[in-house]
Amino acid sequence: MKRVFDVYPSNNKKVLLYALIGVFVLITILNSFQTIKSGEVGLKVRFGKIVDTSLNEGLNLKIPYIEQIQKVNIKVQKSEITVESSTKDMQTITTTIAVNYRVDSKKASNLYKTVGNTYEITVLEPAIKESIKSAIAQYNAEEITTKRSEVSQNCLTALQGKVEKYGIVVEDFNLTDFTFSQEYTKAIEEKQVAEQNLERAKLEAEAKIVEAEATKKANDLLKQSLTDELIAKQFIEKWDGKLPTTYAGDDILGLFNIK
Repeated sequence: MKRVFDVYPSNNKKVLLYALIGVFVLITILNSFQTIKSGEVGLKVRFGKIVDTSLNEGLNLKIPYIEQIQKVNIKVQKSEITVESSTKDMQTITTTIAVNYRVDSKKASNLYKTVGNTYEITVLEPAIKESIKSAIAQYNAEEITTKRSEVSQNCLTALQGKVEKYGIVVEDFNLTDFTFSQEYTKAIEEKQVAEQNLERAKLEAEAKIVEAEATKKANDLLKQSLTDELIAKQFIEKWDGKLPTTYAGDDILGLFNIK
């Protein structure tokens, strides 16, 4: 079998050889540079070992085929996960957590050495789950809603303690949603209805007491104002002068103690 160069004339062989050399040189030159974008930090790696951690934004030089530049994102990123955990009184609660975080550029090399670029899955998400579970376990179900800011702060403190050693900085932390089990939610609704009914009954009872007291007071005042003389006077004022058909004795006015 003839070699490739044997089928070309001598001059053509030289042209082809130069072309191949030129392509190789071009590829080598292109592989000698790598661009680092804004919001990234570059780590120069030679045979698996980090040899330079001070690569800045822009075009950076490397030895082709021997060195690589690993990029680490140092922008603020968001991780949102849902965690199921148990409260102190053993109620199941599903919580959605949103975390804004970034990688400390000064610790990016350590993060790459110990974890690699999968730090969100390997370090951050497990730390979020552990932090929320340990924090919620300190509270009863009812306290989770009434002390939401305190629960959130405890989660944040626990999370920072777990990830800061890796060079991950937590910028913001939010518990965006709490969902209790259907049984607990139903029990809460029934409790609220019972409390509302009790409050309504209490108000109605208080209203009746006030009304009864007002009626009694009015009757007492009326009784005090109705003297025998006043009753006789009102009777005389309204009497038409006609005697009743039923005889009540010789001294009818004696009924009213009038002499």
